[in-house]
Amino acid sequence: MIFSALKLIHVLAVILWVGGMAFAHFFLRPSVQTLEAPVRLRLLHAVMKRFFSAVLVASLVVLVTGLWMIGRVAKETVQAGLSFNMPLDWTIMATLGVVMIAIFGHIRFALFKRFTRTLEATDWPAAGAAMASIRTWVFVNLCIGIAIIVVTLLMG
Repeated sequence: MIFSALKLIHVLAVILWVGGMAFAHFFLRPSVQTLEAPVRLRLLHAVMKRFFSAVLVASLVVLVTGLWMIGRVAKETVQAGLSFNMPLDWTIMATLGVVMIAIFGHIRFALFKRFTRTLEATDWPAAGAAMASIRTWVFVNLCIGIAIIVVTLLMG
């Protein structure tokens, strides 16, 4: 029962993170392109501020629940007198998940701070450039997240 609850929490956090990136990249961003730069950039900043707060929690939840599930299976396997070998799909998922968290850290704590500073300075060209960097790295993370889902479902 505990494993199932952990897996549910883990998957829900992944859905929030990956689904939010897909929504922002494919639906929100194209929809606001008709707005003037100051309005568009301020709106995107407000949305990303909320989303990045949620992703910070979600990424920690994904990390903790993932490690907990791996540890639980490893412990039960060893207690049964067997040797624990982590399945390949789990290894790929864990490795790419850590990469995604690192990329998110860069987006949130470097690029988003730069974006915030340029907005406060009303430097619209620099704010647009900062937003473009964020968009690029969010797309990279989205692709990695989708790859993890595909690997997990096809190999699991």
